Amino acid sequence: MALVLNEEQRILKDSAKEFLQSNAPIEALRKLRNEKDAIGYSPELWQQIVELGWTAVTIPEQYGGLEFGYLGLGLILEEMGHTLAASPIFSTVVLGGSAIELAGSQEQKDTLLAQIIGGELTLALALEEKTRHDPTAIALTAEKTASGYCLNGSKTFVLDGHTADQLIVVARTSGETNDQEGITLFLVDREAKGINCTRTIMLDSRNAARIELNNVEVAETAVLGEVDNGFSVLEQVMDRGRIALAAEMLGGCLEMFHRTLDYLKEREQFGVKIGSFQALKHRCSIMFTEIELCKSVVLEALTAVDEKPEELPKLASLAKARLCDTFQLVTNEATQMHGGIGVTDELDVGLFLKRARAAMQILGDAAFHRDRYASLQGY
Repeated sequence: MALVLNEEQRILKDSAKEFLQSNAPIEALRKLRNEKDAIGYSPELWQQIVELGWTAVTIPEQYGGLEFGYLGLGLILEEMGHTLAASPIFSTVVLGGSAIELAGSQEQKDTLLAQIIGGELTLALALEEKTRHDPTAIALTAEKTASGYCLNGSKTFVLDGHTADQLIVVARTSGETNDQEGITLFLVDREAKGINCTRTIMLDSRNAARIELNNVEVAETAVLGEVDNGFSVLEQVMDRGRIALAAEMLGGCLEMFHRTLDYLKEREQFGVKIGSFQALKHRCSIMFTEIELCKSVVLEALTAVDEKPEELPKLASLAKARLCDTFQLVTNEATQMHGGIGVTDELDVGLFLKRARAAMQILGDAAFHRDRYASLQGY
């Protein structure tokens, strides 16, 4: 596989960069944070994203999408990582759209995918129940009733959960906690009777929520995919999410690296530019090589979503582990090389540092994915 972009992909990347720098600069995130915005993202920006067709990039043409592939969406997310643009594209298009595309009935796909493309529907994946990522530790129950199912339990760290129109709830319909079997996905209206949603503002100023479900009644038509066999689909959804998130993290790495280089070329100490210090050159070289490796890993993983799905689990864990380590390294180095001002709110360095720490935990940190990668390789 050639790890280079074709002309169409380069055009998409360049247009995304131009749009985001003009319409969603880092100052926009600061404004949302400082004003304690109730939504956490700009509805106007989201509508512009919809009009640009970004919500349709990965969706098949038969449902009204562009079918440009995950590599195309990854390029957009990478540019969003440069500006820390806040939007529900990850929760709605990557996680929600994938769940519907992979598990939905024909009727669900025809209706819901079109609504995602048109910006009429936002989604949130209600998965986590622990403080650390553990996708099989599902205790939220869905008991069969005469008219459908009754859901009871709670979820935490639900990305964009407080604003989503519908939740994709991962529930247990049989088996014991930590069993892969017995997991089922349900589409649930966020404002359904019995749902209590509490917004959680994360340290990176992004959105998450705690969702409590108390005797929430849903119809049988709310089931996504097969009852008791939802984990195989869920795993594919998570892997797509991990790769997409890795692409966004790559954008953050590149932004911090280039900003740090610019600072080293300007800052003087002892009468010389600090970029001339050999120790700092060595540290920058390490960052550069790690980022270059990440570029190849992310590009291969994004391509695998559409072309080599059998390699998806391995490449998803590889990409997420590498980007967790590299994003942490680059933001740590950026903070230190900027000296005392690196830890102040005056600079954007701190925003990227916080984003790195939050992104590292979404869908599994480096330790989780190193262990998963080793298991997938038979160790």
